[in-house]
Amino acid sequence: MTTSVQALVLHGPKDLRIETRSLPPPARTELQIAICSTGLCGSDLHYYNHGRNGDIILREPLALGHESSGEVVAVGIEVENFHIGDRVALEVGLPCEECELCQKGRYNLCKSIKFRSSAKAFPHFQGTLQERLNHPARWCYKLPEATSLDLGALLEPLGVASHASRRAQIPSEATLLVFGAGAVGLLCAYMAKQSKPRRVIIADIDKGRVDFAVKNGFADHGYIVPRKRGLTIEERLEIAKEIASDIGQIKVDSADDIGEVDVVFECTGVESCVQAAIYATKPGGRVMLVGMGTPIQTLPLSAAALREVDLCGVFRYANTYRSSIDLLSRKDHEIPDVSTLVTHRFQGLQNAHKAFEMAGKSTDANGHLVIKVIIAMGSIS
Repeated sequence: MTTSVQALVLHGPKDLRIETRSLPPPARTELQIAICSTGLCGSDLHYYNHGRNGDIILREPLALGHESSGEVVAVGIEVENFHIGDRVALEVGLPCEECELCQKGRYNLCKSIKFRSSAKAFPHFQGTLQERLNHPARWCYKLPEATSLDLGALLEPLGVASHASRRAQIPSEATLLVFGAGAVGLLCAYMAKQSKPRRVIIADIDKGRVDFAVKNGFADHGYIVPRKRGLTIEERLEIAKEIASDIGQIKVDSADDIGEVDVVFECTGVESCVQAAIYATKPGGRVMLVGMGTPIQTLPLSAAALREVDLCGVFRYANTYRSSIDLLSRKDHEIPDVSTLVTHRFQGLQNAHKAFEMAGKSTDANGHLVIKVIIAMGSIS
């Protein structure tokens, strides 16, 4: 039986509307899921504020949201191992599963992938800010009883950090640096902590975010990136060198400095941070390009090439959900509590405008830090 559901639909910049849509029963291999928790992502904010995400422009009304978890309310007749009432997280990128990249397990790079809340494909693949939706069971993952639905929503950005960590091939007892203390940067720091590093340093222009990271165990040391901008490329590179030098001179005890680092997770996409990341990395180290920022940048490639510093791209994630669920299920007091990243929650689609406006801020009206904003629907456990 077809069901009527409410969906949060973007028609243009800051033009969000709650609309009624018809939802058919799930197909033979699908689950129908009542969405309970959805985190707002940077790409959602770009669409909300500008009607585009970089070069990808909204061409038809689009339901936003892709960091989601919910409860199974109907099961396709060919689906096994799922039942009504199961709590699940959704992996929202659907690859073709037939091309060479998919066959190699790198399905995040599939040229035919459809990703919810992205306007890249046309018709757009509608996002998860809907009361219910149908999704292939193959890309749904049961949540353990002790894992909240909010944490289930965080599995999507955690997947980015997990994928970056795998590609980083972190050496033992490494010194690691993270540029950017937003949700993804903090999750990269969280994943870095899993490798039992010698130390993790986090850098951001926002002192509040850096202090949060250190206080909550995501990083051992913090650095406030100065708000300096050079007028010429020479001035900008000099500033980047100064940032790298300052980080290297952070005292870890009374005698030793940080020095050069083994791996940098660059989570801002800001040109000056990418430049500083290259300068901060030791010979033979690696810079992980996680942040999606300025598409064309001027970088000191000779400083990378002559020291064999690898620049390694990171795009979304592949094969991360099960391991991330296992990771969140562990009770390890030496590892940061990921749930602290959820700083603000708004109940119901009717409060979505408030949620999106809050997600674009650094602090709320009371001066509290804003990191991850959740839109909740239905009961949250």
